[in-house]
Amino acid sequence: MYESSDEMNIQTDVIFWRLAFFFVVEQEYTIARLSQDKREIWLENRSNKEAMLIRLKNQDLGWAAELGRDVKRIVWNGEQIRKKMGMRKLSLLNIVVSQHPPVDEYESYLKPVLSSKGGKTKADTLLFTGNGLSQSLRQLELVLSPVPERRDFDGAEDEAAAYERSVLSHEVKRKEEEERFFHYGKPFFTYIFTAINIILFIMMTFAGGSTNTAVLLEFGAKFNPLILEGEWWRFITPMFLHIGLLHLVMNSLALYYLGIAVEQIYGRLRFIWIYLFSGFTGSLLSFLLTPNLAAGASGAIFGLFGALLYFGVTKPKLFFRTMGMNVLFVIGINLVFGFTVPGIDNAGHIGGLIGGFLATGIVHFPKKRRVLQQLAFTIATVAAVAMGLMLGFQSGHAALNADSVNLRVQEEINAGNDAEAEQMLKAFLEDGGEPSAETYFYLAFIEMGDGRLIEAEQHLRQAIRERANFHEAHFNLSLIYMENGQLEKAKQSVEEALAYAPDEAKYQELAKNLSNGPGE
Repeated sequence: MYESSDEMNIQTDVIFWRLAFFFVVEQEYTIARLSQDKREIWLENRSNKEAMLIRLKNQDLGWAAELGRDVKRIVWNGEQIRKKMGMRKLSLLNIVVSQHPPVDEYESYLKPVLSSKGGKTKADTLLFTGNGLSQSLRQLELVLSPVPERRDFDGAEDEAAAYERSVLSHEVKRKEEEERFFHYGKPFFTYIFTAINIILFIMMTFAGGSTNTAVLLEFGAKFNPLILEGEWWRFITPMFLHIGLLHLVMNSLALYYLGIAVEQIYGRLRFIWIYLFSGFTGSLLSFLLTPNLAAGASGAIFGLFGALLYFGVTKPKLFFRTMGMNVLFVIGINLVFGFTVPGIDNAGHIGGLIGGFLATGIVHFPKKRRVLQQLAFTIATVAAVAMGLMLGFQSGHAALNADSVNLRVQEEINAGNDAEAEQMLKAFLEDGGEPSAETYFYLAFIEMGDGRLIEAEQHLRQAIRERANFHEAHFNLSLIYMENGQLEKAKQSVEEALAYAPDEAKYQELAKNLSNGPGE
């Protein structure tokens, strides 16, 4: 029994639109481009690595050369798309729907084709015809599974029209849903937090400079010794402070771009919670792992990355279709940068990233609820924070290093609290802390003030062993020797001090007095 030409056309349309329905509705591909005559569709799904792009074409094939030229053009187009998308590799599925196969040999054109020798774009071509439909479906199943059944393609003109309406309607609804998803809230607190950062930076500048340690401590930078003394607010305040203008500018730009995206997706209240909690967890992990003084919005900003990662985990297809690869790339670059460049508190970054993910899991998306999942996130978050605080405060001086202890001791000495300063230094040493030359110097300084010259001499010698060019230690050692009447040793020590600081007036004066001898 022979079919008329019109019947064959109808069957071809059914195949074309049933395949389009399969990709768009059942496999969640999106329509990247639809030709005006609706006979060619480009589809995209970045979560499917085997067929990230699909080109579906309804055309009547005559000679095989026509199919060959079409394959070459598609591979070239795919390579341009790959470069534009900045992807390392691209797999493209080229599906041609035709009334009948070419009249001459065409199988060679259905083999996988690379964009060039060693090319990064690979195209697989499938030919769908009415007579070879079952075989084509089996080939498609090797890429996407499960595929439609053979009987799904039986139908007439109205069947093709129904599939077409379903595909186009589904695409319109998807775009409307995505528009609502990405524009739930209008940015407001992104600007508020940016303004707070700028205002505090200006205040710090007038107070003595944002790189001034005393100013940073006064405004609430993360400083482990003071946190251990009960100044818990230093888990929060550091996220609003910045060390230097470049630090402020870089974080403000990151907050602007990330903050707008996250606030639009999650809304204002969720954004506030995510941002502040991430800043806290960034400070908490920094407190546990990094004893240095620290400040900056980086932890909270990485928390915004964490919120986008949560989006990626819960809605992977939408995530990778929109922003996924860019987000992962930027996170990776920032983490690598943090691990390789000295002076960056990567613990704060990682703590913020984890905190942002957990905080988002607690609140989920606007107008949506996953009660058990949100409860699990809440329990895990409370347990993690409690454990972190417990470990941090129980470890005590393990959260400190010599620099932070020395800085705190210097403040106490300047305030006249020598006894407290000495207690800090001895506690640090007893807890197994690694002392620096300054640690021993401050101990000697306090002991000299109390007249304990023997202990002071021992600690000054230890300071010099730690750093031979420590001229202040040589000078103070000279004063001790002079006090004990050991003038030759005093002269030798002050000469050592002058060797490292020849322009220091008080060293020159002491050396002159010792050279003149007693009574001169």
